Amino acid sequence: MVTAAAAAANRRGVTAPRPSILVPFGVASLGIALFSVMDAVMKHLVLAIGTYNAVLWRTGTGAVIAGILFFALRSPWPAAHVMRIHLTRGLVGAVMAMLFFWGLGRVPLAQAIALAFIAPLISLYLAALILKERIERQAVFASLLGLAGVIVIFSGQAEADLGRDAVYGSLAVLASACLYAYNIILMRQQALVARPLEVAFFIPAISSSAFLLGAPFLLEVPQAGHWPSILSGALLAFGSLLLLAWAYARAQAQHLAPVEYTSFVWAAVLGWLVFDEKVSWFTLAGAALIVGACLIAATRREPDRVLQAETGITGAG
Repeated sequence: MVTAAAAAANRRGVTAPRPSILVPFGVASLGIALFSVMDAVMKHLVLAIGTYNAVLWRTGTGAVIAGILFFALRSPWPAAHVMRIHLTRGLVGAVMAMLFFWGLGRVPLAQAIALAFIAPLISLYLAALILKERIERQAVFASLLGLAGVIVIFSGQAEADLGRDAVYGSLAVLASACLYAYNIILMRQQALVARPLEVAFFIPAISSSAFLLGAPFLLEVPQAGHWPSILSGALLAFGSLLLLAWAYARAQAQHLAPVEYTSFVWAAVLGWLVFDEKVSWFTLAGAALIVGACLIAATRREPDRVLQAETGITGAG
């Protein structure tokens, strides 16, 4: 909604101050942090029970948790045009997740995240094509700086021989990253027409429904010892979806896309602590460039008219 101060300023012919994106950027960063911890949990599950069962049980558990809250709070059912966005993102997310976690089980955590950094760069141009956002030089520079950080990281890993399986895993992560670029745009579209709890329910519900197509051939009930990891992974994904939906309702996709780069810092730390994956000086230098890119992106400020133009309304809840 338009605030009283903004309305008064408009009546006086004075342009109201543009809202800072620092808060949505920070919230999105926290959402990415939760997703990064979830990635580490999921790598453990993929190695323990396989990609299909790890993804299905985590996603299905998340759908149940979110569904309980969604129906308990008597949330309204989405309109048809909103449901189409839910279906699109849920189905894209299902393929994206299967590819990413299959690859994640075959390459180091930090390397998988680094490969996925192609997604925010692609999303900048998809945002211009789909959302009609104007690509600003500062946003492009931030993404290119983050990409430079990825190049530095790979220059330190060029001589590593991880085997053919790791090559296939890397290709799967790259394919997932291309889908994730589109997912970033869908996230923005979805956040503008649906509340966070609605997003957090329909995405895992639709994705897990798609996964069930393979149940007659691949489904296995996990042993009791795996359920704490499945539950924690579901809760982390649920919290991340809520936070990202809130942030993307309040800032343009091109301004929040570079926040994805912070996931590398988490991946490097978690890979070292949990999977004993070493972090080189090249990795640290690349991470520094990535964080710098995010700080540059966070200094942008977005006018209210962009949000109004995209939705036809004066705010998003």
